[in-house]
Amino acid sequence: MGFCILLDGKPLRTPARTELTLPNEALANAIAEEWRAQAHKIVPDSMPMTRLANMALDRIAPRRHDAITQIMRYAEHDLVCYRAAHPTDLGARQARTWDPLLAWLKAHHHAELETGTGIAHVEQSEKSLKALAHSVAAHDDFELAALHAATTVTGSLVIALAFLGGRLDAEGAFACAHLDEAYQAEHWGEDAESQARAKRAAAELVAAERFLALLRKS
Repeated sequence: MGFCILLDGKPLRTPARTELTLPNEALANAIAEEWRAQAHKIVPDSMPMTRLANMALDRIAPRRHDAITQIMRYAEHDLVCYRAAHPTDLGARQARTWDPLLAWLKAHHHAELETGTGIAHVEQSEKSLKALAHSVAAHDDFELAALHAATTVTGSLVIALAFLGGRLDAEGAFACAHLDEAYQAEHWGEDAESQARAKRAAAELVAAERFLALLRKS
């Protein structure tokens, strides 16, 4: 049971030729609007809801285990677990920003992650990783697509779970994930390439936020 979109009288299909069946009318209407907005040439970058739905149906649904494994790799070396020893004000900013997320993770997902300074690997307990894997697997295919996108963009499963759980909005998730870059820009300036990367990352998170909001509409 679901909602499909007709294109020239035929059901719209994903790149893998799966019928694009959506879980609710709100998401189906948003994707239909993306297709209506296309002119003579289809521009995939202007269709973020379609892109995430395609991911759910083509990449997540047939290979859930692989998708969960990919997401869990971030938990093994999560961004928020690695702190700067120097400069000390950067380390202090990381602690102020990231420690509340780790406390939230422990309270809501029963996973306590260790932190360290520098680039040396921080070993996480098997118990915590299993708890996180359980939390990740609890999401349906469409939410898992949004979680996969958010984890990849932020480099952090902690931030991505906080984003899906409503602890962070898109702007907050971006700020947490790009704390180091913001610090560097404050002290040494920003170049065009890093600005372009940041803009793309922010847009991906905004798209995932809207996708989730549509999914959760009754």
